[in-house]
Amino acid sequence: MPREDADGVDPIAATRRWVERAVIGLNLCPFAKAVYVRQQVRFVLSDASTPEALLEELAEELVLLRDTDPAEIDTTLIVHPDVLTDFLDYNDFLDNADAAIEALDLQGELQVASFHPDYQFAGTAPDDISNYTNRSPHPTLHLLREASIDRAVEAFPDADVIVERNVKTLDALGHAGWARLFAD
Repeated sequence: MPREDADGVDPIAATRRWVERAVIGLNLCPFAKAVYVRQQVRFVLSDASTPEALLEELAEELVLLRDTDPAEIDTTLIVHPDVLTDFLDYNDFLDNADAAIEALDLQGELQVASFHPDYQFAGTAPDDISNYTNRSPHPTLHLLREASIDRAVEAFPDADVIVERNVKTLDALGHAGWARLFAD
């Protein structure tokens, strides 16, 4: 049974809406649409309430992704609304995520990207619109296959252009435009 967040929305449904409207809709990640339409994105709603429990779940999902054919699951989003809601705690946890990849001997095979409702790049103000490139409705760990990243980079070798384009897109959109993306 779907769980609801404080707004009465299932966290997975909110994350799917974010992927569809922001990540794909604004083309923040030009590689997301293909795996999404082929239904190769696994969405996992974590019930973890401690960082330790989330780390265990992360390890399980890393192994599952490693052992699953990419044609079935190319990438995984672990949505964890009940733990690491503070961005600084979340950011610190990313070292544990990297350590899990190393402990499972998955360096060069899998990596973790980070998304959070309060995401803030170093050197930016909390309300800087550029932070929204990594702002998701709930704290989310994105498990990626290195081989998929390599293929994406081959297809789009100048990844820095993506970052610059995303900042320009969000600057033009502004905070009001971002809010309108999710208004029903």
